[in-house]
Amino acid sequence: MPHIDLIAKIKPPKGLRPRLRKALGSLMRELGYGDHALTVVLTDDSEIRSLKKRHWGEDEPTDVLSFPTFEPGDPFVPPHLGDIIISLDTAARQAHQQGHGLEDEVLILAAHSLWHLLGHDHTTEAEWAGFHRVQAQILKL
Repeated sequence: MPHIDLIAKIKPPKGLRPRLRKALGSLMRELGYGDHALTVVLTDDSEIRSLKKRHWGEDEPTDVLSFPTFEPGDPFVPPHLGDIIISLDTAARQAHQQGHGLEDEVLILAAHSLWHLLGHDHTTEAEWAGFHRVQAQILKL
């Protein structure tokens, strides 16, 4: 069973934590990583902006950041896949723009980030297909 450490640096809406744990854990199992762990941090724009500036040199908030614990192609995948940092501020704005709820947006961002942790990127349209697939899949779990 996947182990998901969930750290809320700001108070998430009621019901978000259990839904996120359940759906993300189910997605990890479906992708073949049911015996792994990861950390999800729910934060605000200020903190994610600081992280993005420190690690990517970009001084602006974003929706989600991924910090993998291994390099793609490594023969050994460690028990802890990495960290997912989600800004609830940006997620709320995006949810409103997309016409769905904050919980759905957080699930989409978590799936997107998990796919990054597993070594995928979206530099081409073909690569985006995997992201779209896992993002749609998590909403069904």
